[in-house]
Amino acid sequence: MRIASFFSLMLALVAFLPASSQADRIRDLVDIQGVRENSLIGYGLVVGLDGSGDQTMQTPFTTQTLTNMLSQLGITVPAGTNMQLKNVAAVMVTAKLPAFGRAGQSIDVVVSSMGNAKSLRGGTLLMTPLKGVDNQVYALAQGNVLVGGAGAAAGASSVQVNQLAGGRITNGAVIERELPSTFGASNLIMLQLKQDDFSMAQRVSDAINRSGLGGQRHAS
Repeated sequence: MRIASFFSLMLALVAFLPASSQADRIRDLVDIQGVRENSLIGYGLVVGLDGSGDQTMQTPFTTQTLTNMLSQLGITVPAGTNMQLKNVAAVMVTAKLPAFGRAGQSIDVVVSSMGNAKSLRGGTLLMTPLKGVDNQVYALAQGNVLVGGAGAAAGASSVQVNQLAGGRITNGAVIERELPSTFGASNLIMLQLKQDDFSMAQRVSDAINRSGLGGQRHAS
């Protein structure tokens, strides 16, 4: 079956429910077997914070990471140096690799502090490899972190709205490796109902058959 005709089918066909005068699109009722997002994760550094970064004496991994990064850039930090940094934070970076993501495509990333940074506002995430469950690098993330929360303090009083130790970078990662896929290799495509229901499966099958595009398509 041609992929183009399949997607046309998913966008246009509807399954009519007897109990309702409205029609639901088949794509809202089913998932396509083998088509899903894949989770990516990475560990990196956010720099440029306004004194709200990790307290390095309590988060030694931040200093260790910074030292390793500087050594890769040709800068040697003398052994025993006590770096009292306040503008750096160690973070975990997560993203979703789309089912049909292609090399060069941009995806959003979520940046979350893993130390004791007070806020990531105004920070910049340094280049961070994002790996899949197979430990392969699929994307590279970098950019300015957008924090949705807000906070203010004066004297002994302070107020905070939402979370300041996490943020997002829209289109903050570029896909470097495509995920192998066998989708479309055969003429059979399996549709899986989001909620198991034999009656609904029959209605979906009937709607596809009535369209004249049924062929060997099956709903499960």
